[in-house]
Amino acid sequence: MNIFVAKLNFKTTSEDLQALFEQFGTVTSAKVIFDKLTNRSKGYGFVEMPDDEQGYAAINDLNETEVEGNTIVVKKARPKTDNPGGGGGGYQRREGGGGGGYQRREGGSGGGGYQRREGGFNKRNDGDGGYGNRY
Repeated sequence: MNIFVAKLNFKTTSEDLQALFEQFGTVTSAKVIFDKLTNRSKGYGFVEMPDDEQGYAAINDLNETEVEGNTIVVKKARPKTDNPGGGGGGYQRREGGGGGGYQRREGGSGGGGYQRREGGFNKRNDGDGGYGNRY
């Protein structure tokens, strides 16, 4: 069983996480996730336990308990989806929405882009400089 652990103290190590869960049974692996650029903990991690019964016992007993000054969240990890996501699009001149945008490797959806309004300036010669009656 793969277990997700969130709201960890930034000083918590993978070894600390493993020791915490070993109270409930065998731990195959325990890993605190670190930011690649700053090499600082992201405050969450994953624990792998081969016995589901022991895993559920750990989830039930450890969820919303205080560990190293933080109230942690412990739940069964959701399987990683292989969803390539959105992307594409960008600027669009006519009716409809702007599409997509930047897509990261991890998947998910691309962003919005922007849409130019229909029309633009109203070039009337009524002394208002083409801004209509907005001012």
